[in-house]
Amino acid sequence: MLRGILTVGGWTLVSRLLGFARDMLIAAFVGTGLIADAFFVALKLPNLFRRLFGEGAFNAAFVPAFSGLLQAEGKQAAKQFAEEAFAVMAFWLGIMTILGEIFMPYLMLVLAPGFSATPAKFQLAVDLSRITFPYLVLICLAALVSGVLNGMEKFTAASASYVLFNIVSIACMLWMTPYVPTIGHALAWGVSLSGVAQLGLLLLALRRGGMTLSIPRPRLTPQMRLLMRRMAPGLVGAGVTQLNLAVDVIIASLLPAGTVSVLYFADRVQQLPLGVIGTAVGTALLPLLSRQVRAGEAAASLDTLNRAIEYALFLTLPAALALIVCAYPIILVLFGHGAFSLESARLSSQALAAYAVGLPAFVLVKVLAPAFFARGDTSTPVKVGMACVGLNLTLNVAFMVPLAHIGPPLATSVAAISNVIGLATILLRRAHLKPDHQLIRRLIGMIGASLVMTGGLILVRIHLFAVAPHGWPRYASLAALIVTGLLGYAVAVPVLGAYNLRDIKRVMSRRRLQSVNKSATSPVITTET
Repeated sequence: MLRGILTVGGWTLVSRLLGFARDMLIAAFVGTGLIADAFFVALKLPNLFRRLFGEGAFNAAFVPAFSGLLQAEGKQAAKQFAEEAFAVMAFWLGIMTILGEIFMPYLMLVLAPGFSATPAKFQLAVDLSRITFPYLVLICLAALVSGVLNGMEKFTAASASYVLFNIVSIACMLWMTPYVPTIGHALAWGVSLSGVAQLGLLLLALRRGGMTLSIPRPRLTPQMRLLMRRMAPGLVGAGVTQLNLAVDVIIASLLPAGTVSVLYFADRVQQLPLGVIGTAVGTALLPLLSRQVRAGEAAASLDTLNRAIEYALFLTLPAALALIVCAYPIILVLFGHGAFSLESARLSSQALAAYAVGLPAFVLVKVLAPAFFARGDTSTPVKVGMACVGLNLTLNVAFMVPLAHIGPPLATSVAAISNVIGLATILLRRAHLKPDHQLIRRLIGMIGASLVMTGGLILVRIHLFAVAPHGWPRYASLAALIVTGLLGYAVAVPVLGAYNLRDIKRVMSRRRLQSVNKSATSPVITTET
């Protein structure tokens, strides 16, 4: 499992860093004005589907079924299942895309109702959304191919494909802008063209992996009906975080101009640890848990879930506290250029701190949900998730006036924390989650080490960011904060018992053992994927 986490996490990190480069260019060229607001809303619809399918509901339903067929009935049966799913998805998503193109103005009234007060912004958002909407089909089909590769325990290409999204977007922004009405149009075309590149790369990787998908006539076979039944509730259960973020956009469109952009830049920063850690752990965890549950290895599945929680919180806890303390320096250094003003940086940093409050919960949702999906239970996360969506909407409305731009991210964080509490409580009652002594001991150590790190960050920030520095001192000050955080946490971790060198050596030795003997099975050795 650890090898899969590192592979997915490594490529996700590269993608997020390139994403920051893209967002820095957007901030410098566009700022937080009308074009930025319109483009970020246009990006929200296909991006919502990307996160739901690529990181959530589809994998939750497809990967366990594909992995089970691959193990029980062989490659040909799994290949036929994947081809049937590809044909059905292409057909229905194609229809959905056509309807979306036709009725986009009505969709925009739902997603960004506040834009209707400014006709120019509303029309621009509709135009850009029509350009980006075909990405829905492309990325969902890419998610299916990624699921096949993940089911075959080939994580590299599936994770690397997201890098193309940012590369193509940057290229279009820099070179297409002179030939289209606005830079927003260039960015929108970059989204759809990146979908073509991603799907092409994944199909090539699948072919090199020894499997080529043909496209049969779409038919609702018994396997497809079962897949769709499991997938439909999973769209909500696994994508509650994304639905909550969509609610944030709806509320933000009703707030002062620029709020959508302010929240976007804040969300992009907190998506770095969320994507690198949460997505990586969830992606690598699901196939392993599915095999262990299918094989009746109850003790192994409990150990796997404990270690996944451990791996996730080891980096998420300090990341959350660091983002809360250093929100303003981070936003200022990353985006404080060109059209992105100091006031925009201040507002966005406040939203980032509110998002960071729920960061550990965002990640834990991605870790706990596979414990249900691996057992074929997609309905329970839906029930918990829908309750949290309702809570998020209620809190958004309550916070909208007194907290303005801080309200939506804070409401989302509270909803995510409630989601984790609900999922964990149910897993504990069903005996599918039993925190062991190692997890509890290390969690206490992680919390202590994170607090030590936070104290150091506060002291350094007081001295270096008493006023907003300019030029290279700004970058040097942020670098000093990063070094302080890393060193403080690294020193405190072994002292407070979270991890030590012996633990790391043991994990690495397990990885070497598994690479030598892939057929070995043990309830303790859970790092194969």
